[in-house]
Amino acid sequence: MPESPEVQALAEELDARLTGRSLVEVDVLEFRIAKTRARPPESLVGERMTGATRHGKLLDLAFGAAGHLVVSLGRHGWARWAVSDAAGEGATRADAVPQGADAPPALATLVFDDGARLELTDAGNWVSLGAWVVDDPAEVPAVAKLGPDPAAPDFSRAQFDGALVGRRKQVKAVLQEQESLAGIGNAYSDEILHEARVSPVVHAAALGPDELDRLFDATTGVVRGAIADRRGVPIDQLKAAKVAAMRVHGRAGESCPVCGGVVRDFSFASTTAQYCPTCQTAGEVMPLKST
Repeated sequence: MPESPEVQALAEELDARLTGRSLVEVDVLEFRIAKTRARPPESLVGERMTGATRHGKLLDLAFGAAGHLVVSLGRHGWARWAVSDAAGEGATRADAVPQGADAPPALATLVFDDGARLELTDAGNWVSLGAWVVDDPAEVPAVAKLGPDPAAPDFSRAQFDGALVGRRKQVKAVLQEQESLAGIGNAYSDEILHEARVSPVVHAAALGPDELDRLFDATTGVVRGAIADRRGVPIDQLKAAKVAAMRVHGRAGESCPVCGGVVRDFSFASTTAQYCPTCQTAGEVMPLKST
């Protein structure tokens, strides 16, 4: 699932490349992605893009007074540049992702006046990609509910404490709860908790002052560090860059880079997460339920 560092890098590339360009064509191949049926993405054809930003894990393409195209990438969604049939100057083969049998299908294509073709893709067995055309991004429920963003320059310790202190909920769940802290998902919550040396299943209310200090520093440090590391990486390489940077997430069976112990899987909600028993749970190995 795309998380804030990768979506931030995506937004920055789209902002640099497409701001000032007019949208000349929209081809929606999967009608279910359009969440505002009265204002489909096609309603923005002819409008000039004025910028691209991020809200949590959602992408926001602004078209001035015409509105915003807000895209939820869901679990498996992403974006890629495609080569136009006319090989326009804005869509060169150097930009393109090879369209092999394993390439995820494009559910919508946005074509701009310089020939650039942006494809929105979804690789899952069910459609998780969603798109809204709205006057204000806050009209999108997933944006309206967002809590403070640890990547924001003004993110404060008070906001962090407000999200966690006293919560009788597992700390990993709180980190991933978008209403509490925006932009963090399964992968970066694993990385944050490992960096902070905190068990993922301890209740936030049970964290002591030292643990809260470490967790605050890890939350801001991991998220902001990942954004800095992803900045400038081509969008077709961002997912691979994320995977390569993980220290424990997705590393079950490998050695912990801190203590040398074995990184383990554990069952969390409807998915699998990773942790280091030595660094995080005083050696306790948590159960992994079979699926």
